[in-house]
Amino acid sequence: MDNEAPEPGRRAGVTVGRVFGVPVHLNASMLLLAVAVTVIYGEFVRGALDLSRPAGYAVGLGFVVCLLGSVLLHELGHALTARRFGIGVRGITLELLGGYTEMDRDAPRPRVDLAVSLAGPAVSLVLGVLATAATLLLRDGTLADQVAFQLAVSNLVVAVFNSLPGLPLDGGRALRAAIWAVHGDRHTATEIAGWSGRGLAGLTAAGVLVTYLLGWLTVFGVVFMLLVTMTLWQGAGQSIRLARMSRRFPMINLSHLARPVFAVPAGTPLAEAQRRGQEAGPGNAALAVADASGRVVALVDGARAAAVPAERRPWVSVDTVARGVEGIPAMSVDLTGEQVVRVVQTHPGAQYLVTAGEDVVGVLHLIDLAEVLEPRRGRGNPAV
Repeated sequence: MDNEAPEPGRRAGVTVGRVFGVPVHLNASMLLLAVAVTVIYGEFVRGALDLSRPAGYAVGLGFVVCLLGSVLLHELGHALTARRFGIGVRGITLELLGGYTEMDRDAPRPRVDLAVSLAGPAVSLVLGVLATAATLLLRDGTLADQVAFQLAVSNLVVAVFNSLPGLPLDGGRALRAAIWAVHGDRHTATEIAGWSGRGLAGLTAAGVLVTYLLGWLTVFGVVFMLLVTMTLWQGAGQSIRLARMSRRFPMINLSHLARPVFAVPAGTPLAEAQRRGQEAGPGNAALAVADASGRVVALVDGARAAAVPAERRPWVSVDTVARGVEGIPAMSVDLTGEQVVRVVQTHPGAQYLVTAGEDVVGVLHLIDLAEVLEPRRGRGNPAV
C-alpha cells in the first residue's frame, strides 16, 4: 500500500538511514510482516529445496530484506521524481503493507501529479521484469531461482495492484491527476478518486470471500487480504476527508481565528490577573505573562489555573501556572490556510502562538481550527 503522505499525527517510525539524502524510517509494524514472511517463506523453501530449518529461515530473512529493498526503490521512484519537479521530500517510511513518501507540498499541476504517481509502479514493474528474466535464465530448483521467482511475482503484483484507479493507491493519484486536468478542481478530483478507492476496497473484500469459498485462499491469505482491504478503505476515507477539508483552507484567516492575548506583568497574583482579564479582555482572550518591556514570555495554562483553589489564587503568582512561549509552536499571522495546516501537521500541538514580526498577537487553538475545517465534527474530534 502506498501513500503520498502520512495522516497528521501519524508516527514515521525509527530512522534507519538516508538514501540520496532522503531520510528512511522503519515503522514497527514492518517487524510483524518481516517475522511472518521469514517463517512462512522459510518453511516453504525448506520443503522445496530440502533445507534445514535454520537455513530455511535464513533464506526467508534474506527474502524479507529483498522485499524491503523493492519497496524502498518503489518509494524512491516517487521521491526522486518529486524532487525533479522541485517538490521537497521529508522522508520515506516503510511499514506493514508497503510504504509512503512524505512530500513538503502537493504537486502544483496535474502533469506533475501524474508523473510522481506513476514513478513508483514503474520502478516495481522494471524490478519485476528483471526478476522474471533472472528466473528464466537460472536453473530450476535452485535457491537463486526460487528467490528470483518470488521477487518477480511480488514486484509485478505491487506494480499492478498499486496502479488500480483508487486512492490511496498510486493509480488513484493518477486518476486524480486526470480528473484534475479535465475538471480543473483538485479537491473534486481527490474526492472522486477517494470514492473510487472505497469501491475497490468493496470489490477486494468480495473477491476475498469468493476465493476463500472456492478454496483458493488459506486462512492466512484471507487475513492478509482483509487487512489490505481495511487499509485501502481507511486510506480512501482519509483522502475524501482531506479533500473536503482542503476546500475550506481559504476560510482560515489567522487575524480573525486566533484568540486575542491579554498580558499581565510577571509576578501578578493569579486572582488579580484573572480579574483584569475578565474586565479588559474579550471572553475568549488568552491570558499571558509579559516581562518588563511588555513582551509576552508565557501563556497561562487554563487547566493548571483552574486547579488552584479560589482561596489560594490571591497568593499564587500567575507565573506558576504559565508555560514559557519558547515551548509553544509559532506561526505568522499572514500564513495561508494551507500553510497553517502544514505547520500543524509538522508540529502537532493544542495551541500555537500567532505572531506579527516579533510580537505575539494571538493564540490559535487547535479546536478552533478544526471547527473551521470540519464544522460538523470539530468539537468531537479536534484533530486536523
